[in-house]
Amino acid sequence: MNALPAIDMIATGNNTIRMRKANGLSVQDLQNIFGFSTPQAIYKWQRGTALPTLDNLIVLASVFDTTLDAIIIRTGTS
Repeated sequence: MNALPAIDMIATGNNTIRMRKANGLSVQDLQNIFGFSTPQAIYKWQRGTALPTLDNLIVLASVFDTTLDAIIIRTGTS
């Protein structure tokens, strides 16, 4: 049986950092966009210890002018 696809949280976090920087945004910029009182969630996304909710992924895709598939790195796909 083939491995099922899964989200590579570390690679997705690294991708989020890369896209944030490519768009000239700081962690504080994202914190303000999302209206978070602290930047902890964004740091967790970037470390790969947590994933953004689907709603937040949609916002990230809009902010980065990209698609969800471009943000999320998957494993177990051929």
